[in-house]
Amino acid sequence: MSENPVTQGQQFPLTIKRIGINGEGIGYFKRSVVFVPGALTGEEVVVEATKVNPRYTEAKIRKIRKKSQHRVTAPCPVYDACGGCQLQHLAYPEQLKMKKDLIVQAIEKHTRFHLEQINIRDTIGMGNPWGYRNKSQFQVREIDDTVETGLFGADSHELVPIENCIVQHPDTVKVTNLVRDLLEELEIPIYEEERNSGIVRTIVVRTGIKTGEIQLVLVTNSKKLPRKRELIERVQTMIPEVVSIMQNVNQAKTSIIFGEETMHLAGKEKITEKLAEIEFDLSARAFFQLNPSQTEKLYREVARAVRLTGNEKIVDAYCGVGTIGLSLASKAAEVRGMDTIAESITDANENAKRAGITNATFETGKAEEVFPKWIKAGFKPDTIIVDPPRVGCEESLIQSILKTGAKQVIYVSCNPSTLARDIQLLAKKYNIKYIQPLDMFPHTAHVESVTLLSLKS
Repeated sequence: MSENPVTQGQQFPLTIKRIGINGEGIGYFKRSVVFVPGALTGEEVVVEATKVNPRYTEAKIRKIRKKSQHRVTAPCPVYDACGGCQLQHLAYPEQLKMKKDLIVQAIEKHTRFHLEQINIRDTIGMGNPWGYRNKSQFQVREIDDTVETGLFGADSHELVPIENCIVQHPDTVKVTNLVRDLLEELEIPIYEEERNSGIVRTIVVRTGIKTGEIQLVLVTNSKKLPRKRELIERVQTMIPEVVSIMQNVNQAKTSIIFGEETMHLAGKEKITEKLAEIEFDLSARAFFQLNPSQTEKLYREVARAVRLTGNEKIVDAYCGVGTIGLSLASKAAEVRGMDTIAESITDANENAKRAGITNATFETGKAEEVFPKWIKAGFKPDTIIVDPPRVGCEESLIQSILKTGAKQVIYVSCNPSTLARDIQLLAKKYNIKYIQPLDMFPHTAHVESVTLLSLKS
């Protein structure tokens, strides 16, 4: 490998060729790759090298010589500092094209497929791509004797105070700000990271967009929460839609939000949300899609891909609270799901019972362990749906899928790189019919997709 021609602090001109998986512009200087946050495809920029690695360079924009016609002014006042969104400076229709291109890039990089063999469809977007997130997790810190809530800046542990996050549902912002002000007024101790002291670390708010129910979770550094009663009463009086108040204890020095122990403080233990016509009960730590209106479109795409006749046995791997499996149960013979979080499985089975669905069962455990056990016991699925976390499927699960001879596999992905890696393995026995990208998180570099694979005859 030749040496990187760039030196630290060097300034040089660059033409941006495409946008990468983190929303950064990608260009080439003397055939060496350069990543530039905030730069757009087609732009001619002057950049300064901020980090030089043997194989690539990270750089920042010093000047834009030729601007993209799709560049817009980001409406968020803390856009540059926060780092929660990466693409507010790109017009929304172009974001959708770019997200399709992320899947193209992943297929080129991680597979041996020829692109013309694979039908990658246009990205399904949102009519109104703002205010869509139904859950917020804002850190609480004291800055200059004032209690602030916000997010840590990109690549830093400095809190960026946020008064109004425009991709969050307005209810989550309202509750967070109210609780922040009450913590200050009641002088409840705020977590201090350096000394690992203080109490309140994070305010988590989840709203049922269709039901209007709101859950508040206070993540604390200890079980004790001073002036708890007063705080609860004030919240319930001021925002009666907050029907569930929980406390989660996390004493670890970690960036992971939740600890293992959750305590019920007031109201219900769970809130209810609806997807299509099915109601879901959500406990504090249960995973649930953050953008319900796009989730409904996603499940419509899954249902379209599956084409059920009523006789199929379906596996819903990485099932969470059972959302995908339950949405298909009425059109199938049997649904079985598994997930590693026990609370999610409890919720999934409760959700099935509540909806009167008797042909769906959910089990706690790792997909790669539970699935082979079912197969061994004689269960033969026709359709396997996988919706794995960003790391993709365990290879042992893929090997089990290849052995089953299931007629079709539907792969719901939130990470094009691991999707590409996994479908390359599945292609031994399956044809890739199409990949349908969907924008679950407008203004960020994330892209969700549904891939239909059918057994080779």
